[in-house]
Amino acid sequence: MEKITLSVPAMFGDHHVLEVRRLLSGLAGVEHIYASSSFQLVDVTYDPAQVDPEAITVTLRDAGYMDPFDIPLEPETAPYQSSVSTLSLRHTAAYRQTGKTVTFARNVAYAGRPLWPCPGMGPLSTDNEGE
Repeated sequence: MEKITLSVPAMFGDHHVLEVRRLLSGLAGVEHIYASSSFQLVDVTYDPAQVDPEAITVTLRDAGYMDPFDIPLEPETAPYQSSVSTLSLRHTAAYRQTGKTVTFARNVAYAGRPLWPCPGMGPLSTDNEGE
C-alpha cells in the first residue's frame, strides 16, 4: 500500500468531502480516504498494482476540485476613499424601520453556472414541455 496527499483547493465544505470520498471510493485499489475541507487536503491509501496516483488526481481534476476558483474580492479601500475608480462589490443599506440592523447585498453577474463549483449543482432547467 502507498499513500498520496493531494491539495484540493476547491473542497471547502462537508458536502464536498462526501463527494470526493464518493468519487475516489469508486476507483479500484483505493483502500482508505481521509478528506478535510478545513485543510483542503485528501490523503488516499491505495494499491499501486490496481491504481496509479495520476488516476486519482485526474478523477479529482475532472470533478473540478484540483484548481483554485476565482472569487471576486472586494477592494481594500472603499471607492469614495480611493483616487482609482473601482467597483464596489458589496452594497450596504440601513433603514429606520429595521432599527440597528444593517443589510448587505452583492451583485453577481450570472455566468451560466453556480457561483461556487459544487458537484451536482448546475443551472436549473426551465424546460416545461412535459406540462
